[in-house]
Amino acid sequence: MVSTIITTTGQVTIPKEIRNYLNLDAGSKVDFVIDENGAVKLIPLNVPVQTLSGILHRPGTKSATLEEMETAIQEGASDCG
Repeated sequence: MVSTIITTTGQVTIPKEIRNYLNLDAGSKVDFVIDENGAVKLIPLNVPVQTLSGILHRPGTKSATLEEMETAIQEGASDCG
């Protein structure tokens, strides 16, 4: 396990071992995601989107079809205007 300290301004230094593992360099962007179990995940945004597939999967939920997603988008758009 790798640890770090939070500064008084809320900043942390990502340890070199983790930066290397995630292929992060100065200027890299990351997202923080709280999963269904309450764990916080650091997601590097410098990776192809295909490698992120399934990271937010919740057991027991079914995948939506493209048609279902398009319908939901249309319904959401019609609610806005």
